[in-house]
Amino acid sequence: MTRQWLLTAASALALSVAAGGAKAGMDEARRWVDVEFQPSTLSKDEQLKEMQWFVDAAKPFAGTEINFVSETLTTHEYEARTLAKAFQEITGIKVNHDVIQEGDVVEKIQTQMQSGKNIYDGWINDSDFIGTHARYNQTVNLTDWMAGEAKAVTNPQLDVDDFIGRSFGSWTDGKLFQLPDQQFANLYWFRYDWFQRADLKEKFKAKYGYELGVPVNWSAYEDIAEFFTSDVKEIDGQKVYGHMDYGKKDPSLGWRFTDAWLSMAGNGDKGIPNGKPVDEWGIRLDGCRPVGSSVERGGDANGPASVYAVAKYVDWLKKYAPPQAAGMTFSESGPVPAQGNVAQQMFWYTAFTADMVKPGLAVVNPDGSPKWRVAPSPHGSYWKEGMKLGYQDAGSLTLLKSTPVERRKAAWLYQQFIVSKTVSLKKSHVGLTFIRESDIWDKSFTERAPKLGGLIEFYRSPARTQWTPTGVNVPDYPKLAQLWWQNIGDASSGAKTPQAAMDALAAAQDDVMARLERSKVQGDCGPKLNPKTSAEHWFEQAQKDGNIAPQRKLANEKPKGETIDYDTLIKSWPASPPKKG
Repeated sequence: MTRQWLLTAASALALSVAAGGAKAGMDEARRWVDVEFQPSTLSKDEQLKEMQWFVDAAKPFAGTEINFVSETLTTHEYEARTLAKAFQEITGIKVNHDVIQEGDVVEKIQTQMQSGKNIYDGWINDSDFIGTHARYNQTVNLTDWMAGEAKAVTNPQLDVDDFIGRSFGSWTDGKLFQLPDQQFANLYWFRYDWFQRADLKEKFKAKYGYELGVPVNWSAYEDIAEFFTSDVKEIDGQKVYGHMDYGKKDPSLGWRFTDAWLSMAGNGDKGIPNGKPVDEWGIRLDGCRPVGSSVERGGDANGPASVYAVAKYVDWLKKYAPPQAAGMTFSESGPVPAQGNVAQQMFWYTAFTADMVKPGLAVVNPDGSPKWRVAPSPHGSYWKEGMKLGYQDAGSLTLLKSTPVERRKAAWLYQQFIVSKTVSLKKSHVGLTFIRESDIWDKSFTERAPKLGGLIEFYRSPARTQWTPTGVNVPDYPKLAQLWWQNIGDASSGAKTPQAAMDALAAAQDDVMARLERSKVQGDCGPKLNPKTSAEHWFEQAQKDGNIAPQRKLANEKPKGETIDYDTLIKSWPASPPKKG
């Protein structure tokens, strides 16, 4: 009798403690909702309902301590500094959220995948890894995970369909391996105030025969670069340049090109989010198997479109950018446009927006509005309608199978928390890295839009869908990505011609894929290279198949320049969100 009484008492005490913990969790949730999680697309009552779910789902994990990692970015610093604390106070699960350099994230996730040793319980890892994760069978298939093992810890209000980048982390069968936590695109950036000046507009039209405006094609971009560098020369006593870029032989030079420079030129095939069967890395896919990147194997990494892309990069860097740009890295070149002497930049990451609207900058008006705008990037002469037009980074929620299941579930709760509708709108305002359609169209961003230089208008536009990350054709992102900066660097420095540099890159990619093929570690979706044939064979085959890549060299790689008035462009985009269903 005494023993039974003790068991009953212990059970009652446990229930009482759990109830007390749940009450405390909701008390904390109310405080966070009132103080920090505003604005939100949810009402406060709806936010509290979502937080109640987290409190209840987290009960079995109270007191658990998990380790989490992401790269250095304003959005992730907010998560690590603020949201991890909120999550612990609401759920009782402690999160050690490390924010480290992107290269270190890549190194550590490779180590865990290769060793099977659990380093982190949850990751924010670029969706550029989708082809790697799906092939190595080390990453959790989130679609199956949510429907099966993690059903009890999957937020019924997660609303996966609200995520604008869900296709980025999806495999060829539609199964989701990664869910975006933040996104930002590389767009065309320009000095709107200069482009509006009547005297400059008149001079430009007199010389080129068309209006100074947002360039639609690379020919116009080049003309504008020439105009500001060689004709305008100075504004307000300061030397000005028509272009900005960077060229140091450094790993960041690889991002400059794997982040879709070739797609802007017209490399690869039509297809969203990536070209089919040839993507913007020049890699051909047959089913789910990569079969080559050199033109001689049916790829396009060293085809005329790719060589044209690199040649334009080298030419513009030499002629139109500040002299020091050739020796700069990505991080060194980033602040230069804010100094006020650059007219335009083709390749500008919107993650820099917050740093370009600070009071007192040369590119910000006294009232806080920007003197600059962003717009869709111009396309090269090989580009066809239906192709992707630029890159969008998508740091994404990722789980590895080597993480013990219970720790993985706790990490999954935290991952869902930091993308939940309760917090995502506020997080979007902090980092300007949008993931949800509902956040983009919220009235708070309608009000803030005039201070953000066209960023909101772009993300609300149909053009947004043409900006996508690296896709499924790339079988091993870390191994292949490192080849780019080494080979492009040879073209940038003048050590090799653009053709020789891209020939070397294509051969190096094929060598890596050949090793993967021999190892058979990627199973039935690993590379299986086509035999080498002539380039002419593949030019003809593309025409027979109704595809684009690889394309023959164009007789005229500089058609007439074409521009569009920025304000006209903005007015052509929808003023209300798309209808669901």
